[in-house]
Amino acid sequence: MDLNSSPSSATIPVFSTFATPFDNPPPANDSNPSGGRKPIALWPGMYHSPVTTALWEAKSKTFERLLDPPKDAPPQSEVLTRTPSHSRMSILYNFSSDFILREQYRDPWNEVRIGKLLEDLDALAGTISVKHCIDDDSTTRPLLLVTASVDKIVLKKPISVDIDLKIVGSVIWVGRSSIEVQLEVIQSKEEGCDAADSVALTANFIFVARDSKSGKAAPVNRLLPETKHEKLLFERADKKNNLKKRKRGAARKDFENGEANRLEALLTEGRIFCDMPALADRDSILLRDTRLENSLICQPQQRNIHGRIFGGFLMHRAYELAFSTAYAFAGLQPYFLEVDHVDFLRPVDVGDFLRLKSCVLYTELHHHDQPLINVEVVAHVTRPELRSSEVTNTFYFTFTVRPEAKATKNGFRLRNVVPETEEEARRVLERMDADSLQ
Repeated sequence: MDLNSSPSSATIPVFSTFATPFDNPPPANDSNPSGGRKPIALWPGMYHSPVTTALWEAKSKTFERLLDPPKDAPPQSEVLTRTPSHSRMSILYNFSSDFILREQYRDPWNEVRIGKLLEDLDALAGTISVKHCIDDDSTTRPLLLVTASVDKIVLKKPISVDIDLKIVGSVIWVGRSSIEVQLEVIQSKEEGCDAADSVALTANFIFVARDSKSGKAAPVNRLLPETKHEKLLFERADKKNNLKKRKRGAARKDFENGEANRLEALLTEGRIFCDMPALADRDSILLRDTRLENSLICQPQQRNIHGRIFGGFLMHRAYELAFSTAYAFAGLQPYFLEVDHVDFLRPVDVGDFLRLKSCVLYTELHHHDQPLINVEVVAHVTRPELRSSEVTNTFYFTFTVRPEAKATKNGFRLRNVVPETEEEARRVLERMDADSLQ
C-alpha cells in the first residue's frame, strides 16, 4: 500500500517542529496567498505538536476566521448537506526520511509514542469536524465545536517509528448537533499489503456544536454518505449510539439488583488486608497501594482556537501517567492495548490547576499469555482559592506486559488488585460492567 497516495483527499505532510518551513513564510503571491498574515508559530496550540502545526498551515484561512470572527456577526443559520469526502483529511509522517521528526516521536522501544499520537488524533479529528460544520458564508459567526467524548481507541499492532505513517479520517455520522469522526492510523511494512492489515489503530471522536455566544446546542450540517462503505459506517454508528443508550439503562438495573452480593465478594479480601494483614493473600495488593499522581498548571501553549485546553493534551498527559502506573505495578515494561470510552465532562481552561490521579483498578489474569492491567486516571480541576475540586475527565487504559520483557523474568505473574472501601468496589464493578457492554 502506497502511503503517499490518497484518491479522495489531499495528504498533509508533517514536518519536525525544530526546523519548520513555516517559520519565515515568503511574502504573498499567486502561489502563496497567505503571505503577510500573523506568523503561524504565534497561533494557539503551536508549541507541542508537529501535526497541529501542519493542520494550522493547511487550513489557515478557515482557522483565521475562527480566531477572529466578524464583529456582531449573525450565527450560522443555513444547514448544508456535506458528503464524507468533503471532510476527509489525511496526514503523513515521513519517518523514513525526516530524522528530526522521527526522534520527536520515538519511544524507548523504537515505536511511536502513543501519548503524542493521541494528541495528534484529537487535533486531526477537531479539524475534520470544523471542515464539515463551517458554512460558505464568511460573514457568519462560526460554531463552537467541543470534544464531547472519545470512543474506544484500539491498538491493533505495534507502530514502528522507522516507517512512514499515515492517519486518515472523515465524518461518518451526524445527529442534530453532534458529529462522529472516525480515524485510522495506517502503516504497512510491505508494498501491496492488504488495506485491512495496514490499519494499526482505530479511533472515533464525538464532537458537539454550540453557539459561540449563547453556548446552546446548534444544528450541524447534514451528512450524505455516497459509497457503500460510507453508508455502512453511518448505519453502524447510528445503531451503536441508539444501542448504547438502551444498554446503559439496562446495566444500571442489573447493577442495582446484584450490587450487594458483588460488593461483598470484592470487599472480603480487602477487609483481611485491613484487619489481619499477616494473613492477607501475598498475590494480592490493595488498590490504594497502586496509586500515582501528577499535577500541573495549564499553560497558554496548550490551548486550542477557542482558548480552552486541547482534549488531546489531556489524553497525552493521562496516558503518560497511566503507563507509569502500569510500569510500577507490573515491574516490567507495559504494552498499550486500548483507551476505553472517554467523556469530557467540563472544559479545562488556561491557568487551571490540573491534578491527575491514577490507580490500577483491577487486573485480568485468566489469559496467561496476555494478562491485562486496567488503569484508571481521573483528572480534577482544583481551585485552591475557592476550596473546590471538580472532575473533568476519567480515562480508562488497558495494558498488558511486553512479551520480550516477560520472557526475561521466569515465573512472572501479576498481582490481583483488591478494593478496600465500598466506593472503590463500586468503581471496579461499574468499570467491569462497562467493559462487558463493549
